[in-house]
Amino acid sequence: MTKRIGRYTLQMENRPTVEGFASVVGKKEMEGPLSEYFDLSFEDTTLGESSWEKAESRLQKEAVTLALKKAGVTSQDIDYIFAGDLLNQCISSTFGLRSLDIPMLGQFGACSTMAQTMALASIFVETGAARLAAAVTSSHFCSAERQFRLPLEYGGQRTPTAQWTATASGSVILGTSGKGPFVSAVTVGRISDLGIKDAANMGAAMAPAAAQTIHDFLHDTGTVPNDYDLILTGDLGLIGTELVREILIQNNLDITDVHNDCGMMLFHREKQDVHAGGSGCGCSASVLCSVILQRLQSRELNNVLFVATGALMSPTSQQQGESVPGIAHLLHLTST
Repeated sequence: MTKRIGRYTLQMENRPTVEGFASVVGKKEMEGPLSEYFDLSFEDTTLGESSWEKAESRLQKEAVTLALKKAGVTSQDIDYIFAGDLLNQCISSTFGLRSLDIPMLGQFGACSTMAQTMALASIFVETGAARLAAAVTSSHFCSAERQFRLPLEYGGQRTPTAQWTATASGSVILGTSGKGPFVSAVTVGRISDLGIKDAANMGAAMAPAAAQTIHDFLHDTGTVPNDYDLILTGDLGLIGTELVREILIQNNLDITDVHNDCGMMLFHREKQDVHAGGSGCGCSASVLCSVILQRLQSRELNNVLFVATGALMSPTSQQQGESVPGIAHLLHLTST
């Protein structure tokens, strides 16, 4: 059962287990520094499909299928799947997962969706509402550019603060058996909006939310940054990484020694010309569902805070001159 710790944190007394996980990426991601950790990659950005949106749907289906296989279960064993993406009405998830015939709860947390889907899947398993639950999300560079920015054919100039949307997907199967990793606690984030309106500066928009959620968790649990092997945000990129550290230092919390960011890990930032780093739901999802969970599984890491961040914007809100609210959800992951 869950136990509330402080104001914002739920402690998982039975600690749902990560029974299987998988990451699927595109060509550019496979050329980055984490290539050895991914389960599957594709050379063609269309994945053999007739559109980028259909390609993204396939990313999700491939990730879930691999995670199920690694967990030693089938889609019929899963009680619920929590899924979402960046596209309108979460069409990547809907069309990608429809053939699996699993009860589905669609989610939108922008780039925080991996943490959001895992948090809800964990709570369902912890409370007995599900024996096995799945969490998945994805993003695709081309589908995201078409929806949120400019068609690729336009050839628009990218600003230095811009981040590169990952073509990737990550999926996790959560249950009650196995050797871990485990979900020990969840902190659901609050919306933070400091009035930033630049859609090409997601890191600055999301950093306050990440700082707020990290602060909430540490305050609720009475812990300090150095109690953890890694505090992993995702995906703030270069600008947001600097900002979240600065904000927390102003609140007497220094995470610098134990902090990394998925947007800084996925690509060779300068060599691959991704400007301020990686972004998109698939960025933090693929990093978590590869190197991080593998290192927790092998106990190279034992105590990790995964803090996925999202910019809660839409093309409509941007066209109407609205600011970009941020959100960040946190999972406390342990190896034992």
